[in-house]
Amino acid sequence: MPPGDVVDKALSARPRKWLVTGAAGFIGSHLVETLLARGQAVVGLDDFSNGHRRNLEDVRAAVSAEQWGRFRLLEADIRDAGACREASAGVELVLHQAALGSVPKSIADPLRWHSVNATGSLNVFLSARDAGVQRVVYASSSSVYGDDPELPRREARTGRPLSPYASSKAGMELDAQVMSSCYGLQAIGLRYFNVFGPRQDPEGAYAAVVPQWTFAMLAGLPTAINGDGETSRDFCYVANVVQANLLAALTPEPEAVNRVYNIGAGARTSLNELHRMLCALVQPFATAALSAPLQRELRAGDVRHSHADISLARELLGYRPEFDVRRGLELTVGWYAARRAQK
Repeated sequence: MPPGDVVDKALSARPRKWLVTGAAGFIGSHLVETLLARGQAVVGLDDFSNGHRRNLEDVRAAVSAEQWGRFRLLEADIRDAGACREASAGVELVLHQAALGSVPKSIADPLRWHSVNATGSLNVFLSARDAGVQRVVYASSSSVYGDDPELPRREARTGRPLSPYASSKAGMELDAQVMSSCYGLQAIGLRYFNVFGPRQDPEGAYAAVVPQWTFAMLAGLPTAINGDGETSRDFCYVANVVQANLLAALTPEPEAVNRVYNIGAGARTSLNELHRMLCALVQPFATAALSAPLQRELRAGDVRHSHADISLARELLGYRPEFDVRRGLELTVGWYAARRAQK
């Protein structure tokens, strides 16, 4: 049975109450939309330090009034233990997406990254434990692999973290393991590999490369590549990540619980290849010919190559990426072009 059918069957069998932290964020808002569209009740927790109200407005426009009525937003920081307890009350399943991203920003402000990603996540875990939540699925990162040279990345082997962001995610994984072993909390971690798609913020010096380049190309602005362009990443369309979260939350298999999984497309794309694909997809929407990218120095803390071995997620969760990089880029460019045309 296709993964989407498995999820739909499980959700239609019984509505549940979910907590999505980081609900106004890029990934969080897609999770909220998918759950509401399938008749679920959702509590959203977000302090809007990274998320945007416009993302939730997009969700509201995409679902029916009845479905939107099943959503409740709590505006608060996950570092607020009381807010986490309030958000967890009566919840069966938690999808924990709230975090601070960006490797360069974490290098500039390591204490804040630790307090949000590590201490804040521990608040979420403890609140879930105290509320009797059935399971927490939490967003980890491929950054935990650090300087390990092995490709593709396999869950059992990690290297030294190369940034405070990476170490905060590694610490979160350790806390989740302790919550499981000491308190019996069911927890599943998902190590995301370079997620992209509609609603991802294209602005700012440290924006992710897909939205940043797409936005720049549509606006006729120059783009830049860090290094020689042969740095590669496992770019994963956001719908694949939504699928993984719901499969992890709903799996009935005991063997699948209290583990971490790689969630990517299972393929590598260089920055040069990515730039060529985006140029071809953006050109029909552009008003002028697109220029070659500028070259900049590699950023501190960045790894050279990243590639997910997704066999464990495929075996134990039934994860099957339904969107490859090109199809995901087509949908992403179309969304940004439509959004730009509305302005």
